[in-house]
Amino acid sequence: MKKSFIFDLFSKIPTLTTERLTLRRMKTSDWRDMYEYARLQRVTEYLLWDSHKSPEQTQDYLRYLQAQYKAGDFYDWAIVLNDEKKMIGTCGFTSIDFANNCAEVGYVLNPDYWGRGIATEAVMRVIDFGFSELNAHRIEAKYIIGNYASRRVMEKCGMSFEGIRRSSMFIKGAYRDIGVCAIISDEYLRNR
Repeated sequence: MKKSFIFDLFSKIPTLTTERLTLRRMKTSDWRDMYEYARLQRVTEYLLWDSHKSPEQTQDYLRYLQAQYKAGDFYDWAIVLNDEKKMIGTCGFTSIDFANNCAEVGYVLNPDYWGRGIATEAVMRVIDFGFSELNAHRIEAKYIIGNYASRRVMEKCGMSFEGIRRSSMFIKGAYRDIGVCAIISDEYLRNR
């Protein structure tokens, strides 16, 4: 993966679709929908970021992202449920390792929509994009131990559990064990 290609592609982040979802650029006007779930501790318990304290924090974050999109340096989509025309979460690449053709996928979903296969549907579409459009060799996902629902999403998407990195991340004041799942392009193409 070449940085210039990735930055150019994501500076005009393409819209992705599935049967039930549209994955599109986040907009500042999404603040109400995002704040609805980003303020909840049960949503952020297993994430790297803290719950949003105010609607203004969410608005500031979404304004900040507009510059990141413009630079092509942000690889995350809003998940929009087509039936409701509502942003219900985000899914995308949290990082890209250009030297090794590897991307890490991450996702968060409004708890009102948990248990419906939406996260799996969104992650599968992003994985497909990663292999078909970015020519990634490997796509991985990480989860804080205890977040087994997230691991189930990863496994439903064809990722294999690779192990636990003990005390590998200092998150919210404590060292946390991190589980890693991944899928390689050959595996993805074989099982498609």
